[in-house]
Order: sequence, then structure tokens, then C-alpha cells
Amino acid sequence: MKELLYLNKYLIKYKWRLIWGTVFVLISNVFQIWPAQLVRHSIDLVVDNIKVYRSLDGSLLQTDYFGIFSHGILVYALLILMMALLRGVFLYFVRQTLIVMSRLVEYDLKNEIFEHYQSLPLSFYRRNNTGDLMNRISEDVGRVRMYVGPSIMYGLQLVSLFAMLVPVMYGVSPTLTIYALLPLPFLSVGIFYVNTIIEKRSEEIQQSQSRLSTFVQEAFSGIRVLKSFARESESAASFAKESEAYKHQSIRLTKVDALFYPIVLSLVGMSIVLTVYVGSVEVINGSLSIGNIAEFIIYVNILTWPVTLLGWTTSQVKRAEASQKRINEFLKQKTNIVSQKNKEHEIAGAITFADVCFTYPDTGIQALKNISFALNPGESLGIIGTTGSGKSTLASLISRLYDANSGEICIDSIPIQDYNLVSLRRQVGVVPQDVFLFSDTIFNNIGFGLTEPNEAQINLAAKNADVYDTIQAFPQGFATRVGERGITLSGGQKQRVSIARAIAREPKILILDDSLSAVDTKTENNILNSLKKIMTGRTTIIISHRVSSAKLASQILVIDEGMIVEEGTHESLLAKGGTYKGLFEKQMLAEEVETKSEDIP
Repeated sequence: MKELLYLNKYLIKYKWRLIWGTVFVLISNVFQIWPAQLVRHSIDLVVDNIKVYRSLDGSLLQTDYFGIFSHGILVYALLILMMALLRGVFLYFVRQTLIVMSRLVEYDLKNEIFEHYQSLPLSFYRRNNTGDLMNRISEDVGRVRMYVGPSIMYGLQLVSLFAMLVPVMYGVSPTLTIYALLPLPFLSVGIFYVNTIIEKRSEEIQQSQSRLSTFVQEAFSGIRVLKSFARESESAASFAKESEAYKHQSIRLTKVDALFYPIVLSLVGMSIVLTVYVGSVEVINGSLSIGNIAEFIIYVNILTWPVTLLGWTTSQVKRAEASQKRINEFLKQKTNIVSQKNKEHEIAGAITFADVCFTYPDTGIQALKNISFALNPGESLGIIGTTGSGKSTLASLISRLYDANSGEICIDSIPIQDYNLVSLRRQVGVVPQDVFLFSDTIFNNIGFGLTEPNEAQINLAAKNADVYDTIQAFPQGFATRVGERGITLSGGQKQRVSIARAIAREPKILILDDSLSAVDTKTENNILNSLKKIMTGRTTIIISHRVSSAKLASQILVIDEGMIVEEGTHESLLAKGGTYKGLFEKQMLAEEVETKSEDIP
């Protein structure tokens, strides 16, 4: 139960629901016990008076006697019916308090987990797959809810019912009580054993379902790749293999699950047989009445369901503890990206890197080595390098998605660790290399970073990103839904929408992380011409493998294997005749060949 102690804060939060739920459980138990006593009195009434009724056979008194006799039976029947209705009402109140409480705890816990997920650094998401994250916030929380709701409810019913009913039974007949209750411990142990096996096999099914969900998610997310390589049949075969494993485990679970009701019925039947036999002996001896036997049979049936649920509840608690342990593993993980002084500062845009080194914590790959440069407010910096040279890592450090291992990064001469994270990131606009669009309208995607987006802002951002005319050509214009991850748009269209999203919020620092790689040369030139206006008065960092994009910047860094190998202006770097000039000439030659090939009819 150690892991489940984490939930006590929620039980305290909803303590009045728990208290009232307990009260309603006690009241419902009273209305469950009393009818058995009424049944005893009614049967004894019949048994005691039937001889008198028969002795009056043929006389006028028999009719009058029957009227009085049947009236008494009717009163008992109405009382039993009334108590059944009252028990139903209070059971409704039990569920409206305890089960609703579990739903509220589920709601709070899911929100807590989701909020915590968002606070964790990118390294966390590099270590854990999406399917596992989703299972912990859905399947695991669902199991925890079964503990907070049904398990607590049935546990309260069992404890309170035994505490109230066993003394009543013992007061009637200690001997009959012992024999009536004798099979019930075996019933509970048997159910616990069966549920333990069910729990183990359910866990295997859960893992199989997690693998199946991850497989399906990847297949649908990468449907373009699947179709391009004509791998649909192989994908279907892999899915069938995973489904076969899931089916096999489900059948194994069903076989064990089939033991549940036979065990219950056999042991309950044994308890009833013992009650009837021992009770009959007591009736013959004159210590009990026939009504007492009926009363005890009802008591046995009343106790059967809670005792049966003892094994089920124990199993549910075990499953909830395992799930809460998985949840706690993530909740205990803390982000190392925290603000030192929580400053909320209006950024001017000066950026300074001083001997910055960075190694990715999950892979151990050193991405940056002793990087130093300074950028004044409103200036632009181009960063050129081959794939894997560390260009994108610089963008992540400026947005403080990671912290440098050594060296210092300052914005406006203030160490970046001192800034309030939300304040800092709201003033930095990033167009990532891996473009991600939400399954929403184009309007909402562009206005994602704005508190209250308006049409004028969205239109201006779309025009500056050279995507306005493309959007207007769609039948629904800005109301066009782009599908999951923007699948309905081309690569170039997605990149331009992503650029529009970044510049719509008018950031003080704009970072373009290879954001023009999926557009053609003509579109690139149109966007770059628009960017000249956008970059005015705004610190801009253009990360690219294309010289044509980087030459727009007033200062250029050439990075290779995490180190700065050249720096200067476009003209000064060409004059040096080094790495930058080599890249420039290769790309100019490639563009020339591309242009000539387009001119050939």
C-alpha cells in the first residue's frame, strides 16, 4: 500500500464525500439486514398459525382467522418491500458519493500527470516512448480509480456488514453461525487465488495492448512512408502477429476467468447446505425455528457477495498499487530546467555565448565544444554547417530546452538560467526543423502562440511567410483543417505555416532552424525578401545548410563537429576561401544545374 499513500491527499480533499459515503453504506446495510428478520417472523407466523387455521376447517371462524392471518403477512411483505426500496435509495447515495469521488480523483490525477509531463525536459521524451506515456495517463489511472472508488466502497461494505451482521447471527445461534460462515474464508481465498492469476495475465495483456497501440500509432503516423515503399502487406502481417499474441493472451485469461463463478456457486451452495442441515438439527432439538433457517440462508447470501468481492478487491488494490508505482516513477522525475531568479524581463535581443559546451544526457554525444559569439539587439546571425554539426542544438539552448554543461549563455547580459521560463519562451519564436502542425484549422495553427489571435495578425503573418495566396486557394481558406501532424499539406506548405506561426507572435528573438529546407528556390527567395522586413529591429538566427538562406544575416558562423571553424560576413568568408566558400560554390553549381534542367523542354 506504500505507493497508494500518494493518493491520500485526494482522499483528504474529498473527505466529506468519503465520510458521507461511509454513512450511507452503514444505513444501506441496516436496510439489508432487517428484511431477513422480517422473513423469519413471517415464516414463523405461518408455521405457528397454520395448525390453528386447519383446526377451524369448515367453521365460520376460519374465514375471519384467515383475514387476520393474511393481514399480518401483507404487513410483513410491505415492510420488506419498503426496506428494499430504502436500501436502493441509499445505495444510490453511496455511488453518488464514493464512485463520483473516484471520478473526481481520476480527473485531478490525469490533470496532474499531464501538467507534470509538460514540465519535464526534452531528454525525458527522448528516453520514453509515446505509447508508454499514454498508457500511464489512461490505463494506469483507470486502475487507480478502481481502488479509490469500487475497492473502497466494497471494502467499507464488507467490514461494516460483518461488524453488524455476525453479532446478530451469533445472538440467534452460535453453532449455526460457525457452520454458515465456515465455507466463506475458502471462498475468499479461492477468489483471491483466481484473481492473482487473472491479474498476472491481465498485465501481460496490458503490455501486449501497449505494443499494439504503439505499432498502430506509428503505422498511421507514417502512412506516407508505408505507401511510398509499398509495405502495406508487411505492415498488415506485423499487425496480425501482434494481434495473434494479444488473442492468445486474452484466451488464456478467459480460461482462468471461467473459474470465477463455479467457485462462487459451489462454495455458496456448500454454505447453504450446511445451514439447512445444521439448522434442521437445531429445529428438531427445539432450539431454533424454521424461520431461523430461512433467516440464516438470507444472511449467507447477504455475506456471499462482499466475501466474493474481498478477493476481487484485494486483486484490484494490487493492480492499483502496481499502476500507481508506474505513475509515481514519472511524477518523481523532476526537470532540471528551472529558473534561478524567476526574472520577467522585456527582452531587447542581445545574445552572448561564452565557451559553451553541451553533451546530450541520454546519448552522451557531445554536440557543442567551446562555442563563443555575441549578437547585439536587432542583428542577425547565420549558422551554417552539415547535418549533425550542432546547429539545431544552439536553437535548443537559446530557447532553454536544454541547459549547457559548461560556459555561459546570456540574453541582454542576464544569465539565461535567471529568466522565468514562460516569460523567456514567449519572447522567442522558433521555427523547428521538424515541423509539427496540430490537427486543427490553419488559422488556429498560425495563431497557436497568441493569447487572442485576430484575423489581421494571422493574415499578415501568412503574407510574410509567403503562404497567404496558397491558403486562400483552398476551398475553406484559413478554416481548412490540416489533419494529423498537418498530413494534408505538402512539406513546403507546412514549413511556411510554421514560419507564419512563429512570426505571428512578434517575438524579440526569431530562430529559423533550417525552416526553408522543404521549399523551392523561388519560394525561398520570396520568403527571404519578406524576412528582410520581419528581421528589422528583431534579433534573428538563421540556421541552415543552405548558404542562400544564411547570407541574409549580418554575421555568419560555420560550424563543424560542434566547433566554430569560420566566422564573419558573407563577403569576408568568401574572401577567405575556406569551408564557407566551398559550400557556396557547390550549392551555386547545384542550383545552376537545376535551373538548366527546368529549361530543357
